Amino acid sequence: MKSQVRNLSCLLLLLSVAPNISSAQVASYPPVTIPGSEVRTIKSTSTGRTYDLYIHKPADFDKNRDKKYPVLYLLDGQWDFKLLDSIVGGLVYDKWMPDIVFVGITYSGDHPDYEALRAMDYTPTPGNPKGSGDGPKFLNFLKTELIPFLEANYRGDPARRILGGHSLGGLFTLYAMFSDPSLFWGYLAGSPAIPWDNNFILRQEEEYAKSHKDLPVRLYLAAGGAEPLLTPGITFVRTFVARNYTGLHWDGRVIEGERHAGVKPEFYNRGLHFLFSNE
Repeated sequence: MKSQVRNLSCLLLLLSVAPNISSAQVASYPPVTIPGSEVRTIKSTSTGRTYDLYIHKPADFDKNRDKKYPVLYLLDGQWDFKLLDSIVGGLVYDKWMPDIVFVGITYSGDHPDYEALRAMDYTPTPGNPKGSGDGPKFLNFLKTELIPFLEANYRGDPARRILGGHSLGGLFTLYAMFSDPSLFWGYLAGSPAIPWDNNFILRQEEEYAKSHKDLPVRLYLAAGGAEPLLTPGITFVRTFVARNYTGLHWDGRVIEGERHAGVKPEFYNRGLHFLFSNE
């Protein structure tokens, strides 16, 4: 009987302290933030969509108010902005490049469907999934809305704009380059989705070559050695390199042992290194 009373007392004691334990477990702590960054929102009249802009400002941005900066327009900012914060920081520390403004472009809302939205904006022609093919509208958004906003508010240097993207973002980067090469100074295309719309980008490059002997841009390409997009990427490289475009400075790399997503750190690191080492 004494044993039962003792067990009941212990149970009551545990029940009395349980709410305190539970409340301690759900305590709220401040989130980790990225220093030197801020979020802006812009509604596009070109696409009809609202974008969140993750913006990194150089360390001396507020001190040198007359200084202009190169700007990297980074696609898929929801995934790659934090990666670029580390990569740019390392390259600046090692003095391979100047500190820059970079803006990660992503979508507003509580639960945006990133895959569906990027399939709309980053594809130059309609296809599967439904709603794709808004690349021309998105390019117009960059040209007439986002670039003017960044250059007015963050002192972007119009002579050193960079466009960077991976996968469908890489496809869009190449599409933008052949559509309006002078819009950006540098282009970073990682694992570009060359097969989109029966190799649309190959047809676009062929049309470009009919009326142009020059392509005055800096371009860096990369793909993983263990990903399916490697083979069509090599086909594209062989095609445009054979043109011998005047003014083209390019480099590329097969990142051995990596699949689709794993190429990103080395791709962006090597790509930015290349762009700024060939100024």
